[in-house]
Amino acid sequence: MQIQVHSDNHIEGSARLADWVSATVASKLERFDDELTRIVVHLNDENGDKSGAQDKRCQIEARPKGLQPISVTHRAEALEQALDGAIEKLGNALSHQFGKLRSKRAVTQPLQGGQPETMSQDALLEEDFLADEQARL
Repeated sequence: MQIQVHSDNHIEGSARLADWVSATVASKLERFDDELTRIVVHLNDENGDKSGAQDKRCQIEARPKGLQPISVTHRAEALEQALDGAIEKLGNALSHQFGKLRSKRAVTQPLQGGQPETMSQDALLEEDFLADEQARL
């Protein structure tokens, strides 16, 4: 998974900032590493030099393999809070999207004789729960 970091003129786009953002995104979204090709992070200070409530904005666009891109935005008073909020939103969106795809694939799995077997809803929920628990560890 490739991570790109972009910032506007009001946020100093140093290598240190890019490394911190990349490391944070990679560590919190590592469970989706095999399913994503690229993540693009845009950091903006919407008020420029003036201070203001929720003037830091983080937009993250994720590009899943073979699917349409997913974009989320979060605004906060500090850049770290904006990044954390956007990562959380993206994690939820990706879990939802991949969970739906996994459910569609798991509902009709062929038996050894070639006849499809429908998995119970409880089995699907248990699988999603265990995947989320494993990702949190």
